[in-house]
Amino acid sequence: MNKIVIAIDGYSSSGKSTMARELARRIGYVYVDSGAMYRAVTLYAIEHGMAKDGKVDSNALVAALPEIKISFEPAGADGVQHTLLNGRDVEREIRDMQVSSLVSPVAVIPEVREHLVKLQQEAGKHKGIVMDGRDIGTTVFPDAEMKVFVDASPEVRAERRLKELEAKGENVNYEEVLANIKERDHIDSTREVSPLRKASDAHVLDNDHMNHKQQMQWLLDLYNVIINE
Repeated sequence: MNKIVIAIDGYSSSGKSTMARELARRIGYVYVDSGAMYRAVTLYAIEHGMAKDGKVDSNALVAALPEIKISFEPAGADGVQHTLLNGRDVEREIRDMQVSSLVSPVAVIPEVREHLVKLQQEAGKHKGIVMDGRDIGTTVFPDAEMKVFVDASPEVRAERRLKELEAKGENVNYEEVLANIKERDHIDSTREVSPLRKASDAHVLDNDHMNHKQQMQWLLDLYNVIINE
């Protein structure tokens, strides 16, 4: 059976990464979390004094891009694929609110996007890959055989994100999380380079009222239809 490229795009905290990761596991594909790559670059910027108070020193960050190495460690006993920044496991750090509040400003920097898009395209060169993000089906893999756009209301996404952060011991409230999600939606959708939008040939998965099992069945059904065409 020929392998394909599966591009899953959508808004922040829509559950796309969880779905993409499990879909890849079930069909034996490689999973790449493109959002984790942008978060890793953001963490690097924070740790090196290039990003704070909502502002990013884009010139310094662009100059540092050759020094930023991002890789992924296969999922272990915890079932999570860990992100490595210059060889250091940063999976937990890149998910906190500080990174979340700065990742969109980092992601709008054209040179950052160009650098990471090249890495992402290289990862999918041999197909058999599931990648999720904001512009996978429109910019990274415009010819992907299977494209999905995941949608959900900001309120539902904020509730999901709040539960995730609370489970990790983060001290946050619903209003703060909702405001962050709405701000990220605005930045992601209005940026000049590769804005978040649904590809014209993408299948829309509105998961406001779907549980995880229903979402996975939807994806698997779509995959089976496409792979057998």
